[in-house]
Amino acid sequence: MTESRPTKDVEVRTPDHQTLDWHTGDMPYSVEFDDHFYCRTDGRLECGHVFLNGNGLPERWKEAHVFSIGELGFGTGLNFCETWRQWKMAEKPARARLAFTSFERFPMQAADIARALSAWPEITDERDALVAEWPQTLSGSVRLDLASDVTLTIVCGSAIDGVETYAETFDAWYLDGFAPSRNPDMWSQALMTAVHDRTAPAGTFATYAAAGFVRRNLQAAGFVVERRKGFAGKREMLCGTKPAELARTL
Repeated sequence: MTESRPTKDVEVRTPDHQTLDWHTGDMPYSVEFDDHFYCRTDGRLECGHVFLNGNGLPERWKEAHVFSIGELGFGTGLNFCETWRQWKMAEKPARARLAFTSFERFPMQAADIARALSAWPEITDERDALVAEWPQTLSGSVRLDLASDVTLTIVCGSAIDGVETYAETFDAWYLDGFAPSRNPDMWSQALMTAVHDRTAPAGTFATYAAAGFVRRNLQAAGFVVERRKGFAGKREMLCGTKPAELARTL
């Protein structure tokens, strides 16, 4: 997702569905949220800069036998496919496993995912495997065993309900909702607190967003927040850590 477009006054709505439009051929656009699903410069490279590098990946995989990633907003599955691609190439222990969980209110159809990801031949194998296993309809919590060492779980419904009731914690978070000005509920104090509570001690987050209220909500939740250089001309992004010594008991 990107918040680099010029800001304009919009009515904040909470839709009960999501209508796709397509810009520049195969770039998906949410009519309800008035925003693109990923950076118009190059969404795959943005994923690497923001979410992987921002969480210290793949370096952290070197010692991880099981590594869990939580994501707010599955969207097209671009972040998952690029993460999976890099996981395959990464140095890691034998029989290491990647568990990727995404909280998504409006899952796309398989055909739309295939179309949206068609721009990147680098992730063709991951895209094809994802689309082949993608259910026709999704509800509740759906787990896909996409490889012997990779699982994907989609938790359908509102992010706050899904995260607050999720039983596990995560080593890293990708905070990738639509731009804060378009979808402030995905960056609320309550949701950032729930994310913090579902973060393992010394776990991390990264996000393309740099809005002041997002940073303050993350800090109030208990994260140590750092500003870093954003992607493709965007001045800043945010990343941070849950201090191990201050981790709250769930």
